[in-house]
Amino acid sequence: MALVESFRDSLDRIRVEVAKVIIGQDEVVDHLLLTLLVGGHCLITGMPGTAKTLLVRTLADALGLTFKRIQFTPDLMPSDVTGTDIIEEDITTGHRTWTFVPGPIFGNVLLADEINRTPPKTQSALLEAMQEFSVTVRGHHHSIERPFFVLATQNPIELEGTYPLPEAQLDRFLFNVILDYLTGDDEVKVVNRFTTRMDIPSVEACTTPEQIMKFQWLIRQVPVAETVNRFAVDLVRATRPDDPLAPDVVRKYIQYGASVRATMFLTLAAKARALMKGRYHVTRDDIKALVLPVLRHRVLTNYFAESDNMDVDKVLVQLLEQIESAGVQARAS
Repeated sequence: MALVESFRDSLDRIRVEVAKVIIGQDEVVDHLLLTLLVGGHCLITGMPGTAKTLLVRTLADALGLTFKRIQFTPDLMPSDVTGTDIIEEDITTGHRTWTFVPGPIFGNVLLADEINRTPPKTQSALLEAMQEFSVTVRGHHHSIERPFFVLATQNPIELEGTYPLPEAQLDRFLFNVILDYLTGDDEVKVVNRFTTRMDIPSVEACTTPEQIMKFQWLIRQVPVAETVNRFAVDLVRATRPDDPLAPDVVRKYIQYGASVRATMFLTLAAKARALMKGRYHVTRDDIKALVLPVLRHRVLTNYFAESDNMDVDKVLVQLLEQIESAGVQARAS
């Protein structure tokens, strides 16, 4: 019970600290907190100038975690991310030894800025770290201290000279969060706050890495009813065109559906959301609230969707509506 109280108190203080710097974007902040509390990774898609980098840095400071940033460019090499071995010579004996120099991936929060601007060879250098929490250099494994999170940003409009992320790497991300423009009132607040001072407001650490690991354990103890678990499974299965549960909108517009990993992430994130909302159990509303960020990068549309101007979000919203409608009809009968 004390850990639950600590969890709630820490979240409240984190939100207060982040709000010192970041105005608006409350839903995005909550999604990033969910990512960190679950122990996953997040892809942040947004236009230039929407404070993607500032948001991640501020959140890392509020969580009391070490922050590292990599600006991905076309000439970035895998060793620039993971680190490399160098030869050191003892000046007294002349003896030479290999010494590993860690790269920027060795931190708690790694901001992979504009990840789609670097070739697949370098993008794939993150795969082992994201999944196994280790890197391999010259055949030697080097563990990355937990907690470890990759928060990657990408620009949705500048496609020239970019390398779209392969599906295998996209599937490693828990969420794909869309960082949209602020409202008019929030934009006025941003202008007023950052044109009247030279520095960025300081942010105090509210947790420690050890606490984050305890919170991740706590979230996994939240129970899920069998009916809610089945709802999550059926929802993900309905994204697969060949599945009997797939509604007409999926059969028409979806080429490939989501994998089992999507179901696990959806349920785990729903547990974290329930606890963030002050509940000790997961509801269907928790599942439905996380459908878009969990599934939008795991479901591939076909050329019919492009010709009818149906993006992934529109298809998923209609899918959810049809699933809900079918459930209501089944209960009524």
